[in-house]
Order: sequence, then C-alpha cells, then structure tokens
Amino acid sequence: MSQIRISSAATLLGVSDDTVRRWVDAGRLTSITDSSGRHAVDGVELAALAQELADDTLTQLDSGAGVRSARNHLTGLVTRVVSDTVMSQVELQCGRYRIVSLISTEAVVELGLAPGSIATAVIKATNVSLERERP
Repeated sequence: MSQIRISSAATLLGVSDDTVRRWVDAGRLTSITDSSGRHAVDGVELAALAQELADDTLTQLDSGAGVRSARNHLTGLVTRVVSDTVMSQVELQCGRYRIVSLISTEAVVELGLAPGSIATAVIKATNVSLERERP
C-alpha cells in the first residue's frame, strides 16, 4: 500500500493542503500515519478520488469525453497559436501540463482556435513511456 503525504496529495490533485485535510475530515479520504509519523493518505484511495475529480471536470469542459476511442484526452486553455500559410503550432495549458500540437492552419481557422479558447488534445499513441521516482 502506498502512502502519500497530505502536501504531495494536494499537489497531485491541484488543490491546497487544507482542501485535502477537509476531505479527510469529511470522510472523503482516510488519514493514515506514514513511517515518519506524518499524516498521509492511501495511494489507492487518492487515485480513485483523482479519477472522480477528473471525470467531473471533463464532463463540464469536454462534451466528447467518453464517446471517442482515444482514451487520452486533456482539456485546457489555448495559450499560443503560431501559424504560417500551411501549418500551425497550438499550445494548450491543461492543468499543470503544457501540450503542443502541430496541425494545419485550415484546422485552426475552422476550429476557431485562439489564445483564451478552450480545446481538448486527443492523443492516440502506440507507445507511452512511464517514469517513477525511486521509493
């Protein structure tokens, strides 16, 4: 069982430490004590809550969530568009993640992509690499 400190859990969920503590007080997460005697939460519980929060957010911002074959999609705010006559570079800020897409300028115009608009990056890849910190 992985134990994740309150501050790390807050960072992973994009909320404050106080919010995680309120969720513990409300019974939404269970507080445990890690090997150093600090308050922590169970990693499996935290993962379930992260999915629940993501599902709630996605349905508010992404009307295509759950109806496309690509499972990897990130909704965010367009922060920059650089175009020439044929191709465009579109940057999205999806939470703490910056996504860059190269698409046709025609698509940018048709979609109305401009800084400040909301868009969803849909990623269909055959290869995804994962990293993990050493325990």
